[in-house]
Amino acid sequence: MRKVKIEKWKSRIPNGEEMDEDLLTALNVLIGNKKPESIPKGLDKFRLYGRLSKAFEKADKTRVLELEESDYSFLKKTIEEDIPSTWGMNKNISKAIEEFLNAKEE
Repeated sequence: MRKVKIEKWKSRIPNGEEMDEDLLTALNVLIGNKKPESIPKGLDKFRLYGRLSKAFEKADKTRVLELEESDYSFLKKTIEEDIPSTWGMNKNISKAIEEFLNAKEE
């Protein structure tokens, strides 16, 4: 089991307004932006996405993302392969991603 504290930050969107973001937002964007041909398929992945959805919903309330090792590994691999390099210019996303990648197994 891995646990990651979820912290919010404010970001400006192109029209100048501010919006709340957090690690869950970033992970949802990464998962949602996968190319159709690279989206995992099959019953096991269907169940994986179901578990992630429940974990994200719980973390949205508790502010702690709790993941089983296999689910954590899937998200870590997604980050390693799909994270846009430009996100490295955002100190808040960088910090949240690094905290996720450095989460210790409990």
